[in-house]
Amino acid sequence: MLGRNMRAHRQRLGLSQEQFAERLGYHRTYIGSIEQGLRNLSLRSLETLAEDLHVDPLDLLRDDSARD
Repeated sequence: MLGRNMRAHRQRLGLSQEQFAERLGYHRTYIGSIEQGLRNLSLRSLETLAEDLHVDPLDLLRDDSARD
């Protein structure tokens, strides 16, 4: 869910994984592994990602499919 939401918000901003990673000072493979659900994040990293995506950190954790 986190990875899927992060990818959606990143794509909404028109950013590639590489562009997004560069903005944050991370490696592209790190961003890719988050989006694939292969990494766990610290709360600080979650806040940093959300801030750069211009969303609330909770928006990255929400399961919107559960609302249907």
